[in-house]
Amino acid sequence: MKVHYDKDADLDKIRGKKVAIIGYGSQGHAHANNLKDSGIDVVVGLRHDSSSKDKAEQAGLNVAEVNDAVAQADIVMMLCPDELMGAIYRDIESDFKPGASLAFAHGFNIHFGYIKPKADLNVIMIAPKGPGHLVRSTYERAAGVPCLVAIHQDATGDALDISVAYASAIGGGRAGIIETTFKEETETDLFGEQAVLCGGATALVQAGFETLVEAGYAPEMAYFECMHELKLIVDLMYEGGIADMRYSISNTAEFGDLTRGPRIVNEQTKAEMKKILNEIQSGEFAREWMDENASGGKRFPELRRKGQEHQIEQVGSKLRSMMSWIGENKVVDKAKN
Repeated sequence: MKVHYDKDADLDKIRGKKVAIIGYGSQGHAHANNLKDSGIDVVVGLRHDSSSKDKAEQAGLNVAEVNDAVAQADIVMMLCPDELMGAIYRDIESDFKPGASLAFAHGFNIHFGYIKPKADLNVIMIAPKGPGHLVRSTYERAAGVPCLVAIHQDATGDALDISVAYASAIGGGRAGIIETTFKEETETDLFGEQAVLCGGATALVQAGFETLVEAGYAPEMAYFECMHELKLIVDLMYEGGIADMRYSISNTAEFGDLTRGPRIVNEQTKAEMKKILNEIQSGEFAREWMDENASGGKRFPELRRKGQEHQIEQVGSKLRSMMSWIGENKVVDKAKN
């Protein structure tokens, strides 16, 4: 594994060039503002009726129609939703300068073939290993989130140098810029989201909450034990691994961890994880997701609604309102990002 840091980055590779950020969501706002604060010439490409236009302009960023932003840019970073990206690329393909760099923060559309880029473009990836709100907040604290970089096409011969410079300019060089491939990033990222970080974690939390409530315990107690305290445990693992977490908890908790944990996440769970990984590797999940959107999104809104209506969300909202410190310096501020 090759890792680069700020000292390895030549920001002249992107200074004097214009970077177009397409989209101004979680990652879009972070990349655009971090690049601007690093002295890079940035334009944000948005539809004229985009709800994000005011947010970008209030942040002091130049905003242009998507096609106009691409036409003036040397580097175009696609930070719009995966399911929309293919159609957007086909609309802007003819606007690219020859030898420009087409950049992504996730390899989905390239790896699964939903975007087939022109041969005269660099096709690169700069993928922060954290949500955009964290990419921005750590940058503002003079720190950074580690970034992955990968090259799919190197039309100009310096695509890696451009990628490392870009990653450094958004803060990645302060933590480490790791070389990978589009395939590896895409498949591991999807698996992590589905089996552990999002799908696995939320399903585990909800199941634990439901088990306690169904057994007659107060929903507030179930929330504290299965949701609120999870951050304390994850923070310990984040800082020093599983070993440090186990060092910090009681002997009773550690014994329960070691003897009962494997009963929850067992061989049957791991077998299901392997099925999920196979669905990702084969492209089955990608097809299912793109078909969902092509059909008008019939399942996704209903799944989202059911999740939002879960009892843990209602209980949690009430309890968090009693803990004022949680709202201080929130990473997510929907009015700005």
